[in-house]
Amino acid sequence: MAGAAPQGEDGSAANSQNPKTAADGHVAPAHPHPSAAGEGGHVKHGKAGLIIGAIGVVFGDIGTSPLYALREAIGHAREGVGGDLAVIGVVSLAFWALMVVVTFKYVMFLMRADNKGEGGTLALMALAQHALGKRSALIFILGVCGAALFYGDGIITPAISVLSAIEGVKDAPGVGGSLDPFIVPVSAGILIGLFMIQARGTAGLAKYFGPITAVWFLSLGILGLIHIFDDISVLRALSPHYGVQLLINDGFLGFVILGSVFLAVTGAEALYADMGHFGKAPIRIGWIAFVLPCLTLNYLGQGALILDNPTASENPFWSMVPEAIYWPMLLLATVATVIASQAVITGAFSVTQQAVQLGLLPRIDIKNTSETQAGQIFVPAVNTFLMIGVLVLLFVFQSSANLTAAYGVAVTGVMLINTLMAYSVIRLKWKWPLWAVLATLIPFGFIDSVFLTSNLLKIPDGAWMPLVLGAALILLMWTWVRGTQILTDKTRKDSLPLADLIEMLRARPPHRAPGTAIFLTSDPDVAPVALMHNLKHNKVLHEKNVILTVRTADRPRVPEDQRVTIEPISDDFKKLTISYGFMETPNVPRALSICRRQGLKFDIMATSFFLGRRSVIASATQGMPLWQDKLYIFMMRNAANPTDFFHIPPGRVVELGTQVSV
Repeated sequence: MAGAAPQGEDGSAANSQNPKTAADGHVAPAHPHPSAAGEGGHVKHGKAGLIIGAIGVVFGDIGTSPLYALREAIGHAREGVGGDLAVIGVVSLAFWALMVVVTFKYVMFLMRADNKGEGGTLALMALAQHALGKRSALIFILGVCGAALFYGDGIITPAISVLSAIEGVKDAPGVGGSLDPFIVPVSAGILIGLFMIQARGTAGLAKYFGPITAVWFLSLGILGLIHIFDDISVLRALSPHYGVQLLINDGFLGFVILGSVFLAVTGAEALYADMGHFGKAPIRIGWIAFVLPCLTLNYLGQGALILDNPTASENPFWSMVPEAIYWPMLLLATVATVIASQAVITGAFSVTQQAVQLGLLPRIDIKNTSETQAGQIFVPAVNTFLMIGVLVLLFVFQSSANLTAAYGVAVTGVMLINTLMAYSVIRLKWKWPLWAVLATLIPFGFIDSVFLTSNLLKIPDGAWMPLVLGAALILLMWTWVRGTQILTDKTRKDSLPLADLIEMLRARPPHRAPGTAIFLTSDPDVAPVALMHNLKHNKVLHEKNVILTVRTADRPRVPEDQRVTIEPISDDFKKLTISYGFMETPNVPRALSICRRQGLKFDIMATSFFLGRRSVIASATQGMPLWQDKLYIFMMRNAANPTDFFHIPPGRVVELGTQVSV
């Protein structure tokens, strides 16, 4: 895997393929929305429970699209050919976008490209690198871009979802616009509350997500079914002919319409990213048997309502809702959009964890919010970043109609990246013939590219925002990866091979101290800086010395029986390698307890952990440009303490420093 590096003498993770490299995903997940990590853990009651759980987490985002997607697309279509074709053509495009992008591409095809059951951009990147069997700069760059764009999408989803639900008060019976000034503040209050509860974990609430979202989809389907009879001719939209006719008749405007139609499929990447939590079958069954029919009925119902009453195109979704159930429906929509936002936030935590484990970002403080459920994590820095981003968007854009201009470009980018990265998996891992690979990927790639370019037309209206955010994150990831690589190369060049040091110690034995010393390092073949400093300044060598390396594998999780490997070097030294998957949280003491079963016994409270802490200074004459050196140093200084990150008892840690220029 190209480019990501172990984070060095402080013992941080190295990638398993190459000590200087690392492989995500919506992440994970993540995202992961790429990887709503652990949200699925609450359902352990067979396939029906998993399907309900998946409906709550996987389909939350795509389930809130009916609130605004058709309104925006028909608004554009009315500027062109107008008439019935504008309505039927848009509904047809929305239906076929759901069929081609979600059903054919994700459900039937891409979900087969799983990395030990996990999906998402970073998992696919690791799988593609594994299929190639070597480092690939192109796949690495695609993976980094996919992960960065996910965050761009991640800050828009909560804002547009909650805002579009609260905007329902504009058409509420008996209100007459008096509540309009409160729409943005109320939306902001709901979202602030959502971000504030993240630290407590959402496992307790997660069991309600599935049933509530299932009721939401049923409501969408029933409302649509009732209104289809307003103008039954809307069923013509099930033929792709009308969608194609609209695009041909409208010319360039048809291209603009596609950018709005794409809003109907935002959230499709979550089907792939959340695969590891629910399994393929529950997600596929949930989509084909329940979610897709409900969404299709709703879009057909909105179309029929507009054909019957053209003024309803101002806000077709809320025009469908009868007065008697308007306020309960508004409350349900608000809760559904909060659940969709929760899935995105949890996905962002999961993708961050994957990026840190794969060496794309510095160590970040990651807290487990559940003692019993793996994957229930909270990342304070990401939570704060998302909350600030979402609130800025709310107060800058002010309405969901304005936000739709910024929405979509990041998602289409991620979808195209997934298509491109799938090539090496299908060709090399699945062993498909070239013609079959091209026959599959070229149509998907073409559709992704058309949607991407139509969304790029929104750049002047707000689509620049997720792209700028994505570019900033790509810069941070590239700086971290490149800086760590330079630092590793420089350290290796200046270091003494471990085998040579052992020979020297054999010839001139130092004073021996009782007990065990564990030296954390990312490169087990060279003498750790902390070991050299201990010999140089303290002039002692412990009775037992363990050279410990923590590695990140190219799979989501590593089985416990493969967690540790012990390699004796001499009577005094052993190499110990602890392996974690890119979706796991490292815990060194817990892994060391496994060593006892393999004959390496020591008392952790009588063991000293030695870490080399490097003080990095910028150099204008070597490595990266000076501004990038300074950015790297800033990131390094603000990285989480390795003692906390690896859960090492603080009272057992000795840090020895050295100065390095990059």
